[in-house]
Amino acid sequence: MFTAKDIQIKVIDSASSRKIVERYHYSGKCAQNSQIHFGVFLGGRLEGALQFGPSIDKRRMAQNLGIGFNESLELNRMALSDNCPKNSESRALGICLRILKKKYPHLKIIISFADACQCGDGTIYRASGFKLHSYKVNTSLLKMPNGEVVANKSLNNKLSSDGKYLSSIAIKNGAKRLPGYQMKYLYFFDKGLEKRFKFVDFDKIPDYVKMYRDWE
Repeated sequence: MFTAKDIQIKVIDSASSRKIVERYHYSGKCAQNSQIHFGVFLGGRLEGALQFGPSIDKRRMAQNLGIGFNESLELNRMALSDNCPKNSESRALGICLRILKKKYPHLKIIISFADACQCGDGTIYRASGFKLHSYKVNTSLLKMPNGEVVANKSLNNKLSSDGKYLSSIAIKNGAKRLPGYQMKYLYFFDKGLEKRFKFVDFDKIPDYVKMYRDWE
């Protein structure tokens, strides 16, 4: 029987990564800004993928964190099949972090967001050494009338013919913002930089922020 120690991580092509994410990630969607793709192999079979890329607005993110615009990456997607044993996610993430640190020595921070509206509050991130930087009420995810969940940014890449944002049109036509919170987590390669930050104590935030959202 396999254990998490049997996992192997290899760089894979974007097409293979996309297939895994579309099949196993709760959103069923890949992030368009993903540039680095790691495959999670178990017994020689591709059973998962982790995708990393720059923040969509990396200059603004860099300003907020006080770093250079190319000194951070986001963990855009992490998706593993049910064939992976217990603790596979944290082990896979830990290996990927070590690879990134070695291959890209200029990186200072890895950023990830936990979507407590849909999938949880970041247990894997905390187990992997990430620190909770902040949390906020969800304002970016919409549930469409057909049940599909979409991000504001994907709707607002283009304006309607009359110059209105598509997200406002969607809300007018019955789309609703998902209830719940989104959490920002940071992992520091630069431990000196880490000392400059104040973090949120996860154990002290309200339970309604942490809880998994079982919405209809």
